[in-house]
Amino acid sequence: MTPDNPPDETALSPKSRDAAAEKLFSWVEKFLLLITTMMTLAAVAVEVASVIERGTIELADLLLMFLYTEVIGMIAVYYTGKGSFFAFPIFIAITAIARLIVLQGKDMAPENVLFDSGAILLLALAAVVISRFRSE
Repeated sequence: MTPDNPPDETALSPKSRDAAAEKLFSWVEKFLLLITTMMTLAAVAVEVASVIERGTIELADLLLMFLYTEVIGMIAVYYTGKGSFFAFPIFIAITAIARLIVLQGKDMAPENVLFDSGAILLLALAAVVISRFRSE
């Protein structure tokens, strides 16, 4: 800031730069959530078409639909602010592990079923803890 170099009046202040960055990240986040929603709905359509083509509904199909429903629910909770946003990924993980157990069925080693069941129990406990602390 010498007489030869006056301050640049067009430069943004740190506060306005932070606000602009926050706004940009908010728009990117909303855009990605919109893409995630569209991709989830497309996956639901493909799954429904597959079930119609096969003519049968299996338990794995239902669990996959629950996964899709939970993804949409997680996005809805994010936008509405109602509920515990962080619990939804835990519910998705629980459903995914349950689906894995169902898909592997009789071919799965007994100890792996025990490990997966333990993982579901730990995730359920984590969801309870997160929900309790969120409500306080």
